[in-house]
Amino acid sequence: MRRIAILCSLAVLATPVQAVQTPIDKSQYTLTNPTPRELWRPMSADRPDITESPITVDAGAVQLELSFVDYARNGVKDAWTVAPANLKIGLLNNVDLQFVLDPYVRQDDGTRTRDGFGDTQLRLKINLWGNDDGETAFAIMPFIKLPTASDGLGNDHVEGGLIFPFATDLGEGVGLGLMFEADFVYDEADDRYDTEFIMTGVLGFDITDVLGLYVEGIGITSTDPDVDFRGILGVGGTYAWTENMVFDVGVNIGLSGDADDVNLFSGVTVRF
Repeated sequence: MRRIAILCSLAVLATPVQAVQTPIDKSQYTLTNPTPRELWRPMSADRPDITESPITVDAGAVQLELSFVDYARNGVKDAWTVAPANLKIGLLNNVDLQFVLDPYVRQDDGTRTRDGFGDTQLRLKINLWGNDDGETAFAIMPFIKLPTASDGLGNDHVEGGLIFPFATDLGEGVGLGLMFEADFVYDEADDRYDTEFIMTGVLGFDITDVLGLYVEGIGITSTDPDVDFRGILGVGGTYAWTENMVFDVGVNIGLSGDADDVNLFSGVTVRF
């Protein structure tokens, strides 16, 4: 069973794109010269939807994005992931470094159960525009997957890719997020690397000042002719406990191909 993403985004739910205003020059702030808290931009996370956010963590700030439990089912196969986390550190005003970890994974294919530590991702998000002002935002995110998984839980090969997230404010509490991603994944059957392309679109709605909902479409295709197109529908919501703590819940439903039949998750994003 494959998970198409570990952590997802609040790309348009936490108003990552700011209203038009005179921007403050924050280019002088770095990891060693942190951005003052009063200048932090509204928090934006790469969860709960698949579509990543183009907004980075402010320089010197730390952001933890965590699922309590993530469950996926595909036919007779079940997978549980406990406390999968994305730890972000702001390096520059427009760059953050991310460590994505799966501390405990349990997979059951109907005949055998495997459990242990999962793979690790290192990601770098570089915002090109819209971090602090404007009605649109865009970023690039190169990443690499390190084969740290316990026996039977991974393919023991380094993988990587490049993500291009975009967000725009449609007005009246509605936002649109789009993402294109190219992943270089190891094909165990053919002992080679194939390329997977992930395309997503998400609409986010501010129901109240603290409550948001989203609906998302995800499509995945591969250069491997033996792999069918996968279509997925995602829905969920967020609740802002404070400006630096947001809870979320969601579900992804497989519509076609070998996508998981269902993927349920709930988590929290905390910034400090």
